Amino acid sequence: MREQPEQPQHQQKSFKRWAWEWLKSIAVALVIWLVLRTLLVEAFRIPSSSMERTLLVGDFLFVNKALYGAELPLVHARTPAVREPRRGDIVVFDSRTESGVKVVKRLVGMPGDTLKMQRGALYRNGARQVELYAQHVDSLSDPAAPEMRLWQMQYLAPGVDRATYQPTRDAWGPLIVPSGQYFVMGDNRDNSYDSRYWGFVDRRVIRGRPLFIYYSFDHESWRVLPFLTAIRWGRLGHQPQ
Repeated sequence: MREQPEQPQHQQKSFKRWAWEWLKSIAVALVIWLVLRTLLVEAFRIPSSSMERTLLVGDFLFVNKALYGAELPLVHARTPAVREPRRGDIVVFDSRTESGVKVVKRLVGMPGDTLKMQRGALYRNGARQVELYAQHVDSLSDPAAPEMRLWQMQYLAPGVDRATYQPTRDAWGPLIVPSGQYFVMGDNRDNSYDSRYWGFVDRRVIRGRPLFIYYSFDHESWRVLPFLTAIRWGRLGHQPQ
């Protein structure tokens, strides 16, 4: 008589092969995801209103990390940049005030630029800037902050009376941006904690530029079925400029 094959053992081997193939697929997917996240793109959520109207609270972005050169883990070296940051770029960078936190602002000052504000208007190298993206929501007040004067004193342009210099949110400078440093501001000028208060951004901590908004949710929506109605459908796929 012919012996019948042991079905349970055969099924067990088939299951092991199937499980092994799935594990390999998952491992490859994880490696690809890690490479993409490290070198190419990273997700970022907008937590504050400092970039309104350009970026809203609840916007979720993909950030292009390769554009300015991605940092390689462990060795802390950078890949070659596609290009350097430019005036007007929206940039994502490591926070100067909170460890491990990334921040998004607009780059308004390059190394060597002379910057100042008068009555809420930005001047660069003596020329008033036309900034259609900027908004002012609190023009009746112009608060001063002690930390502004503390750091700005060492970067004041020649001719500024240091004894009487008292910068405010809407009136400061002129300041000269040093080599390797950048000046950033939020588009929501009256409600942005930015370079005016804590100083320049080092080139080494600029991580990338937003690619597009892949999801946007209005947390203050009062409409029914918010998981559908609170999604800002019109913002999906939008590229911030």
